[in-house]
Amino acid sequence: MCPCPPATTSLTRRRFLAAGSGVLLAGLLGFSPSEADLDASRLRDSMQRLYGGRGLEALEAWLALLRQLEGAPLDAQLREVNQFFNRRIRWVDDIHAWGDEDYWATPLEALGNGQGDCEDYSIAKYITLKQLRVPGDRLRMIYVRARIGRSSITQAHMVLGYYATPGAEPLILDNLVPSITPAGQRVDLDPVFSFNSQGLWVGDSSASRADPVARLSRWRSVLARMEEQGFL
Repeated sequence: MCPCPPATTSLTRRRFLAAGSGVLLAGLLGFSPSEADLDASRLRDSMQRLYGGRGLEALEAWLALLRQLEGAPLDAQLREVNQFFNRRIRWVDDIHAWGDEDYWATPLEALGNGQGDCEDYSIAKYITLKQLRVPGDRLRMIYVRARIGRSSITQAHMVLGYYATPGAEPLILDNLVPSITPAGQRVDLDPVFSFNSQGLWVGDSSASRADPVARLSRWRSVLARMEEQGFL
């Protein structure tokens, strides 16, 4: 594989740093899922009710993953969580997965359904890493415009970023690319804004077609359903 041109890589890195350290547009987004805060019994009941035996099997695999990675080195946690959901969830459009043009699924729903889109991957990875006690302020879901293949046309996409420090270049966990890659090497992604349970940050978002407020509304809906299902 040919290395990326230095100038392009530098520009991509600067854009991701802007998305990670830009203006705090919104404060606390309701409640925040805390580390190791779930009700396994209620999760099993919810999964059985919604998805039956196949869903329960997927949930048990996820709970086993949490036990396996408890106390593991950070790089192993990031790698294994990224691979788990990339393998377990089949990518399909929201309209086919959920009958909705833009539905954000909880990790239980994504595992039970076995399919979803980029938001579902990112949310599931975010929640799982928080359960493994990765500090929430080091994790952000990043809304990007992605160039697929050789086309210059971009499409809306979401990835999960891990920030070693608030101003650091993030590592990107993505369902499009199996390896975890520093943001500066992802020249196919143009970041728009980033968010987590604490807030939403907007950097260089002048070219954004996204509505951050609408996405915060969907995020609150995900958190509310998670609480009902036994995550919070």
